[in-house]
Amino acid sequence: MDLGLQGRWALVCGASRGLGWGCARALVLEGVNVLMVARRADVLEAAAEGIRAQRGPGNQAQVQVCAQDITTQAGRAAVFAIRRDFDIVVTNAGGPPSGNFRDWERDDWIRAVDANMLTPIALIKATVDAMAERGFGRIINITSSAVKAPIDALGLSNGARSGLTGFVAGLARSGIAAQGVTVNNLLPGAFDTDRLGGLFAAAAQKSGQSVDALAALRRKGIPAQRFGQPEEFGAVCAFLCSPLAGYITGQNLLVDGGAFAGAM
Repeated sequence: MDLGLQGRWALVCGASRGLGWGCARALVLEGVNVLMVARRADVLEAAAEGIRAQRGPGNQAQVQVCAQDITTQAGRAAVFAIRRDFDIVVTNAGGPPSGNFRDWERDDWIRAVDANMLTPIALIKATVDAMAERGFGRIINITSSAVKAPIDALGLSNGARSGLTGFVAGLARSGIAAQGVTVNNLLPGAFDTDRLGGLFAAAAQKSGQSVDALAALRRKGIPAQRFGQPEEFGAVCAFLCSPLAGYITGQNLLVDGGAFAGAM
C-alpha cells in the first residue's frame, strides 16, 4: 500500500533505538525525509546508517541526524536550527524510572513532567501552526498503555503522560483538524526494547526472581503471547501519519497485543 507520504519531512525523537527507531524506519521506507534525534551521537548515526541501507530502489528519502537532548531548550534549538518546518512530528522521550511514590521528591516529578509532558507540548507549539497554514500535519505522541491501565510502579510516567493526554484531547478539537492537522497518541504495551529489559531488571532485583521468569510471566498476560517488535509499532505510526488517516484525531491508540482488557 502506498501511504502517499513521499517527500514529506518528519522529526522523530528518541529515534536511535526502540519505538522511535521503528517509527523513523517505517517513515523512511515510505519515502519520508526524516530528521532523527537522540542523545548519543554514535548510536544515532549507526541507527541512521542502518535505515539508509534499507531504502529500496528509487527511494531517495533523506535521513539526517541531530545528537541532542530534545527535553532541553538547547536541544530543541539545535533541532530547529537544522530545519524549522516539519509535516510530521513524532514525540518520544525515555520514560522516568519505576519505583515507589514515597521515595520520589519534587525534582523527580518535575523531570518526569518536563520530559514526558512539557517537551511534547513545546515541540507541538513550535510546529503546529505552520502545519495548519500548509494544510497538512501529523503529530504522534508515543506515550504508554499505562495511560489507560496505570501501573503502580510507574507512577511518574502515569502522571506525566496522563497530563499530555488531556492536553492533546483539547488541542485535537481546537480547530486544527479542519486545517488538515491531526494529533494522536500511540500507547505501546510490552515491546521488545531496552526500556522493557530495564524494567524487568529492576523488578528482578527487587523480587529475587530471574529476568527470564518475569518476562515469561508478562508474556502469558498478553493474548498475542509475545512482545511486540519496534517495526510493528513503526508501521502503525506511518499509517497514522498518512493522508489515509486524516479522519483520525484526538485518539489514544493501544498497540499492546490485546493486553488491555477493557472494551473501550
